[in-house]
Amino acid sequence: MPKDLSDKTFLIFGGSGGIGRELCRLLAARDARLVIAGRNEQSLKEVADEFGASVEHCEAHDAARIKEVIANAQAEEAPLAGIVNAFGTMLLKPAHLTSEEEWAETIAVNLTSAFAITQAAAKAFPKEGGSVVFISTVAARIGIPNHEAIAAAKSGLIGLALSAAATYASKKIRYNVVAPGLTDTPLAAKITGNEASLEASKRMHPLGRIGEAEEVASAIAWFLDPAQNWVTGQVLGVDGGLSTVRAR
Repeated sequence: MPKDLSDKTFLIFGGSGGIGRELCRLLAARDARLVIAGRNEQSLKEVADEFGASVEHCEAHDAARIKEVIANAQAEEAPLAGIVNAFGTMLLKPAHLTSEEEWAETIAVNLTSAFAITQAAAKAFPKEGGSVVFISTVAARIGIPNHEAIAAAKSGLIGLALSAAATYASKKIRYNVVAPGLTDTPLAAKITGNEASLEASKRMHPLGRIGEAEEVASAIAWFLDPAQNWVTGQVLGVDGGLSTVRAR
């Protein structure tokens, strides 16, 4: 039986996206207090109404606002226990066709947002510590064509998490990373909505299919769980074996 989490708050940046929504579902089932942050007011409202979450409007580019949201998430009756950065983009272009604006956007949304979270998290958690989870990508672990910008940003997330795990271990703040393969979410619609691209992606993954949002969310929820307070500085591939297995 899952342990009740009603005395804990979890803050999910990008909480109305495909993975963020499924994570809210898992945490709400354990009665956690949820705060979701993002830019799409309608999507945020839908998730908030479904799972009883509090809403904070926040752009991934706005480091000051990210820090403000973390400060606002505090609740005396349910202290902050976990922060997830589910902000993300999916730019699939070779480097020579990537504009400076696209590069800057990719870094800002995926990496700079995580750095702002790390800065604020150092003082946000109670003395019992807490858990921070970043979402990277399988493309940060193996070379996949046309992923230069997003692979660079998401690789940076891994380096950031590992260093932060070392820096803040004395404060009992755990940093871990989930690195998914292609997952069926709205963000991936350009690939999953094209039959040829989808079939090619399925063949790339040794298990013969793409991931589901709930599968990635389940891994994030595991890292967030206070029962895993001996786990930090880890990168978990939820990728159908793509990063480590060569199929026959």
